[in-house]
Amino acid sequence: MVDYVNNIRRSGLSIYDSISPADEHLYIPTPVLEEILNTALHGLNLAGFPLRTRAKVVKTEICKALGYPVPKSFAKTQPRFPSQNFDVYTQKSLNLQIWNEDIDSTRRYVLIRIDENDVVQRVKVLTGDQLAIYDNTGTLTTKFQAKMRHYGANHLFSPSDTVKIRNFLARPDYIPIGRYPNSKPDAGTILPIDVVYSRLLQLVGTTIRYLDAVQERNRGAELHQRICECLGYRIYVDDGSYPDILNQLIEIKLQMSPTIDLGLHSPNEESPFMNIQGVPIQSADVRYVIFDASFVDDSRTLVNLDYLYVVTGADFATYFPLFGGKVQNAKIQLPLPSEIFD
Repeated sequence: MVDYVNNIRRSGLSIYDSISPADEHLYIPTPVLEEILNTALHGLNLAGFPLRTRAKVVKTEICKALGYPVPKSFAKTQPRFPSQNFDVYTQKSLNLQIWNEDIDSTRRYVLIRIDENDVVQRVKVLTGDQLAIYDNTGTLTTKFQAKMRHYGANHLFSPSDTVKIRNFLARPDYIPIGRYPNSKPDAGTILPIDVVYSRLLQLVGTTIRYLDAVQERNRGAELHQRICECLGYRIYVDDGSYPDILNQLIEIKLQMSPTIDLGLHSPNEESPFMNIQGVPIQSADVRYVIFDASFVDDSRTLVNLDYLYVVTGADFATYFPLFGGKVQNAKIQLPLPSEIFD
């Protein structure tokens, strides 16, 4: 039996040095690759690591398992391990997401299954042809992003709402009693943007639980609920609508990373997403509530809401530049069968 790991170690090759699949001494066959990675990674505990750190830990352990030297930093190549022609995906769910490219029939895809405690349970290696079976749509889901900027103080970047919204504004002392955060707004029920800003300032300096590194959605839900309370809602509802608080045309961003994830909607998109009394409402009319946040201390258990920025979609790119060139990232989403890791 070929000792691929020792052969790779003695070769001095890096993960970025290409190896031909015809090389019987260095190119690891797919079943053998799966066996090696299962043995090496099973039981690896990834709990508590932020997502980027977790990815680095996984790639480091893969290098060690296959006999490659660990690079000082991992380059953003496609695939991530060019030498053995494979990409790596760490999966807690069965929804596999492939970003910015189609499935490559010749590539290998290393799927690492982790349990609810973030401990590696199983590794499955599939070729692109095998993986493509699960692609029911063949389409990409767009995702817009922008650059986060830190201004070191609270800012109401847009002192007034867009012209279209001004016709529907409520009195400054309006309290949305009896209304739902995700119900469609009516004339006279949308708080002016400066009122939104002043009511939410009370959250600056408060903390929310960090939970763990992969529960961004839960952290966002806690902030979402507090914002609803500050605005006067007696009921908290989050149905995943856009914007987050449809009744006030508010989109919420809790920022601890250099990139603002805008989801499926860009602030400068032209298509309206709803109408109010026949008036088309676009993302330019949305009020973006951005909390610039950081960890309270090294225990990383609490997040402090350091600063508040509020801006309309029309002014958004002035203060938080949209990614240029390729303005959007994209992903293929593949629902994997539960038995794939058996």
